[in-house]
Amino acid sequence: VQLQASGGGLVQSGGSLRLSCEAFGSIFSIDDMGWYRQAPGNQRELVAVITSGGRTTYADSVKGRFTVSRDHAKNTVYLQMNSLKPEDTAVYYCNADINLTGWGEPSSLWGLGTLVTVSS
Repeated sequence: VQLQASGGGLVQSGGSLRLSCEAFGSIFSIDDMGWYRQAPGNQRELVAVITSGGRTTYADSVKGRFTVSRDHAKNTVYLQMNSLKPEDTAVYYCNADINLTGWGEPSSLWGLGTLVTVSS
């Protein structure tokens, strides 16, 4: 099972980008899915998480600008990023808690990351 993210790139301040992350492989079910980011010199931080029931959590710095959503049929999580700021520049990583079978604890998997660069 692996996560494949896409959608990063270069955008001007105030612009928008949409990230996607699809889980591939033999999957029984997926619990939480979300996005984290890491800027140079900083620790990885939570951006947004969505539960299997659709409950969302956002970092204060992105509330009102970013929207996380998911498509259960496609095992995919999205991050719509609007009103982007230079401080949003980072490598964005998707994460998913994946149940490979119908019992036991889920496995927390990470995608390789996609770079988002916001120019001023």
